[in-house]
Amino acid sequence: MTVAETPALGPLAPRPLYEQVAERLREQIFARRLEPGNWIDEQRLAAEYGISRTPLREALKVLAAEGLVTMKPRRGAFVAEMSRDDVAQVYHLLALLESDAAACVAARADAEARAELRALHDRLEKRVRQHDAFFAANEDFHMALLRIAGNRWAMQLVGDLRKVMKLNRHHSLFRQGRIAESLAEHRALMDAIESRDAEHARTLMREHFEHGLQAAG
Repeated sequence: MTVAETPALGPLAPRPLYEQVAERLREQIFARRLEPGNWIDEQRLAAEYGISRTPLREALKVLAAEGLVTMKPRRGAFVAEMSRDDVAQVYHLLALLESDAAACVAARADAEARAELRALHDRLEKRVRQHDAFFAANEDFHMALLRIAGNRWAMQLVGDLRKVMKLNRHHSLFRQGRIAESLAEHRALMDAIESRDAEHARTLMREHFEHGLQAAG
């Protein structure tokens, strides 16, 4: 069959209902409307969402795979909790993956990619007094760094780890003065990237997560 004979593709199917439910549950967990450790009342949520319990249970399986929900036999689903060891382990993995990405970007990124990161950093600077906006801009910067580094597996892992970190009751950026420290660390990292100093960028990113862990207590 030639290219000209290839049949036209139909419209994409809408997202499965369970994926939409998983997204809504995720938003409720991140917004603390469902607190870590809380039992998830499936019957109440199914009624609230206007759905049967089948797509809700499928959605809970998705969130359990992401580490956001814990399934307990004969007790049901609970919003996952983060212990101090959990937090330390996640920070350790983020430090490994993102310091490697920072070194890669410093060594290989072209001018366009570095300009994109600079624009994201500038947005971070402008939102330093707006906590929610700062958190969002901070995540955008980190995920852009991973995307530019070009390792999709690292990007997927970090995306999942960052979801889990949102369960942490003592987010490092909540500590007094930590936002200003974090911003200063970002400035130094951008300087290293723009100077193409890969090993310095690696070290700075690793230290960035070490300081974040200390602030998370």
